[in-house]
Amino acid sequence: MSSFFNTLIGWCERQIMRCPWTLLLLSLLLCGATFVYTLKNLEINTNTAEMLSPDLPFQQNQAHLNQAFPEDANTIIFVVQAETPEETAQAAAKLAEQLNRANDRFDSAYIPTDNAFFRQQALLYLNQNDLDKLAKKLTDAQPFIGHLAQNYHLEGLFGIIGQALNRHDNALPMDLNPILVAIDDILKNQLNGKSHYVSWQNILAENKPNTDDYKDAGAQTKFNRTIVIAKPKMHFNEMLPADVALSAAREISHGIMAENPSLSIRITGETALEHEELESVTKGAAFSGMLSLILVCAVQWIGLRSIRLLVTTYVVLVMGLIFTAGFAAVTVGHLNVISITFASLYIGLGVDYAIHICLHYREGKADGLSNSEAILISIRDVGSSLFLCALATAIGFFAFIPTDYAGVSELGVISGGGIFIGLIISLTVLPAIFCVFPVNNVKPIRSPLTPAFIITFPFRFSTGIKIVSILLGIGACFVLADFTFDYDPINLRDPNSESVVTIKELLKSKTESPFALTALANNLEDAGKITARLEQQPSVHEAITLASFVAKDQDDKLTTIEDLNLMLGGQIKNFDSTLNTANHNQQAALIKFNEALKKAIVEKSPHAPQQTLQQLQQRVDAFVNQADSTPIPADSYVQLEKNILGLLPFTIERLRTSLTPVPFGMDDLPREITSHWVSSTGLYRILITPEKDQNVPENLKEFVSQVQAIDNTVSGLPIFNQAGGVIVVNAFVKAFSGAFIAIVMLLLLMYRNVRKTLLVIMPLLLAALLTSASNVLLDNPFNFANIIALPLLLGMGIDSSILIMHRHHSSECEDENLLQSSTTRGIIFSSITTLCSFSSLAFTAHRGMASMGLVLAIGLTFTVMCSLIVLPAFSGKRI
Repeated sequence: MSSFFNTLIGWCERQIMRCPWTLLLLSLLLCGATFVYTLKNLEINTNTAEMLSPDLPFQQNQAHLNQAFPEDANTIIFVVQAETPEETAQAAAKLAEQLNRANDRFDSAYIPTDNAFFRQQALLYLNQNDLDKLAKKLTDAQPFIGHLAQNYHLEGLFGIIGQALNRHDNALPMDLNPILVAIDDILKNQLNGKSHYVSWQNILAENKPNTDDYKDAGAQTKFNRTIVIAKPKMHFNEMLPADVALSAAREISHGIMAENPSLSIRITGETALEHEELESVTKGAAFSGMLSLILVCAVQWIGLRSIRLLVTTYVVLVMGLIFTAGFAAVTVGHLNVISITFASLYIGLGVDYAIHICLHYREGKADGLSNSEAILISIRDVGSSLFLCALATAIGFFAFIPTDYAGVSELGVISGGGIFIGLIISLTVLPAIFCVFPVNNVKPIRSPLTPAFIITFPFRFSTGIKIVSILLGIGACFVLADFTFDYDPINLRDPNSESVVTIKELLKSKTESPFALTALANNLEDAGKITARLEQQPSVHEAITLASFVAKDQDDKLTTIEDLNLMLGGQIKNFDSTLNTANHNQQAALIKFNEALKKAIVEKSPHAPQQTLQQLQQRVDAFVNQADSTPIPADSYVQLEKNILGLLPFTIERLRTSLTPVPFGMDDLPREITSHWVSSTGLYRILITPEKDQNVPENLKEFVSQVQAIDNTVSGLPIFNQAGGVIVVNAFVKAFSGAFIAIVMLLLLMYRNVRKTLLVIMPLLLAALLTSASNVLLDNPFNFANIIALPLLLGMGIDSSILIMHRHHSSECEDENLLQSSTTRGIIFSSITTLCSFSSLAFTAHRGMASMGLVLAIGLTFTVMCSLIVLPAFSGKRI
């Protein structure tokens, strides 16, 4: 068969050599037409939801959910944080408003925990015990609130505090310490050049009900957090489908943050994560592409030692890329975020065939052959081997096609076809170029610095190499007992990016985790039954349905709130929310307050801790001295008044609104709430939140397994990640197994010899074992990105073994040393070329690409070593 193939190739080459210009002209015209066709017809599909087969059960469940609640699919999460709940709420409301106004960028935006209905009914959602405590606190503060309502200025505040401190009757009903500490904090910050505000909501209402608060573990600073959710308009025909929306989101966020330096608006969520990943991949691909191009060019120059051969190789490479892209346009019609890497793969693989032919052609010219003889012998020597290599490599790619991983399935079609395109161009266009532009004055390439013992090492120490190889293979099998697969795609992204840092923070929350799960029920009764079972699970924090939004024990709570409204309503109803800084002497008010503090300290007022009074008094002295030393002292005092009283109107307005609730039932809930919990087709949504930190893989697996045990139709990111991971692992096991079996059958068919087949396969299996074991030892777990390397390494690695076997058993000269032949030189330099092309990925910020680059670099190194050392050692022939 090999002889027939060489005869056929030789005949074709002779026909090409008769009219090389015609072939080159037709090739260039076809290449140009393909380029134009590709530009017009090859599209980009960056919808990651289509990476896996839509027929998979979890994909169908997610599609069912997205169809029922389309407004909650493909959303962006904004995390709004400030030092006070008032500032957080104001910024979140402004953000949602501006996002909704940008209706050419966003379909909708809303705050899950804040709307007009929630603000009015807020106190009804407190349990009775918390409501009673709040009512007592506000009742005790009634004189204070009433006075401020009528005297909304610094003098009014300091006046009533001073009077309270120096009263000699029984203890005050209201604790003054929180407000004194808050004023002291404002003075301290302003002395340090910072402008912070007093949170009256924290002082008067203990931040109930409002945004969640948390502590930053590093800074030990308490923040308030509100979530805003927006649905962007996506453009999946572009490389960055959410780029327009996210650019607008960042512009709006930066504009709001510019108004308040203490405010932070961070963007995360599935859409933002995918966008940042695509940005990272794009930048990483550009960087690695430039780096690999430079390295490949340098390596090929060292290997070919000829500018003309180098240029010829790149001409063939570019033509192959264009034809492969055209093949993709005809067969698949689009590129996805995985198949777009076909270009990098082709650069690393497609150039190999040209390198081998160029080196054999160069070797023939150096040996004194004529140009036509050198061309023919270069094809005759490696033609059949290159065809077998291309077939084996293509099998490695085509093995992806029947899997459920649509992303790599399409990559398999494109790259598998590209391998044959590269072979055909190398066997046709390349000889035609040599006919037209021959390479003359070629000198043999010698390696005088290479010690003889290295060249003969595999043969002289074959027994030791065999023993070490077997021991390494056994040891690798033991190491693979610790093999793991990282199912969390977040770990593939840049850990320092805003979206990753923010989502990892949210994953610690019991109420705001993006890894919450969602179930669907046909009616509210079924939803209640599922909820009751879910809440019994230790990994579930709570299960929320539409019924959860109907407050319990409303009659008792309404009575409490009505009494509170009778006491406070009249006073806060006419609250003057305008802070008139021009009509009051803030400096005099502060000095008078300072005297009241001194008096309270001397008389040891029982209404506040002495330490607090002394610290505050000293802070006031320092502030007065600093303010009076400035060119315009009044500005400092006016700013102080704004910092202390600026947020009071917002708190009073929220309090006034919350004192006017009305009884309500399920039918009274507004559509802005019900639309997220009941679909237009009558399906009821159940949101299941986790109890434990979802950054811990064990917690996530427990959460998913316990919820799925009750309802296996649930959807959510954890389901997609874990089920998708299983599908991906199975897909690659299937692809690797299928490719391995097909390659073995192909080798048996070609060689018709079991021993030769084993000589090719066994070193390859050893390389695969050593590659996997090395990644275990380097703590580089396999993931959605780097697992693609294994079938590729199988397809690429087989090339080296086939070429070595061909040269090893077809050499006409018994004294020819295998490791000094052009075949070995071609293997080394093509492998180094591929290594440079792929390993440059290891230096990108995208951890998935970096891990894939590391796996490919390790795998290619072991593959070449096994082909050049282990295979000759097991061959049993001394050369």
